Amino acid sequence: MQCRLYLDAALEINALVDIDAEQTKYLRQVMRLQAGDEITVFNGQGGEFSAEIRVLSKNSGQCVLRAFHDVNRELPCRVRIIQAANRSEKIETVLQKATEMGAFDFQIVNSERATFHLPSNKREKRLQRWQKIVTEAAEQSERTAMPSVTWVDKLHNIKLNGSLNSKGFILHPRDAMLWQSVRDDIVGLKDITLAIGPEGGWTNQELEAMYNKGFVGLAFGQRIMRTETAAPALLAAIQAVV
Repeated sequence: MQCRLYLDAALEINALVDIDAEQTKYLRQVMRLQAGDEITVFNGQGGEFSAEIRVLSKNSGQCVLRAFHDVNRELPCRVRIIQAANRSEKIETVLQKATEMGAFDFQIVNSERATFHLPSNKREKRLQRWQKIVTEAAEQSERTAMPSVTWVDKLHNIKLNGSLNSKGFILHPRDAMLWQSVRDDIVGLKDITLAIGPEGGWTNQELEAMYNKGFVGLAFGQRIMRTETAAPALLAAIQAVV
């Protein structure tokens, strides 16, 4: 499998594009590539490019774009993940696996039972780490779009697409619609938002607030999943029917 790189730059055929120091190190030391080797690059704007490495020094590199391939490996609908903050390693698992399964974007939200808190002075660095995890997962899984990650400090600030072809579901194991009853209804939707609670679950007040925003309660099967399992499992189920 050819090495793929995400380049945050405008891409066009015959352009000479810079490769940053960290990616250069990856190409040299992990992939054992050198000048003249071919790689695949993309910028998340659709499609991908075949490229030839021109320069690969210790701290920098460059590649020239040879051909554009108009491929699309994204889901036919945008599946947005709202993930209540949990322990850092659980958030990272969600970001990695849900990216591989096709999530469009992520909102990591503080909640009443959150076990992870992110003070403002540490937020930028943490978001950079999370975006790096998403980027690497998108490269590996041959995504042609790049999911974004944002932090939402208060639940009432979350965003829900209100268009006619959209739906928001809040995962809750009690007094909620079963996946089997909504499965056929999601066919044809253009935007689906999944809100997944913390390890202790959503509080009654949070559930009420989400229902008032237009979310519908959803139970995914008879068993209770761990918070880091829900998003990848639901993405797999959605992918099977859309």
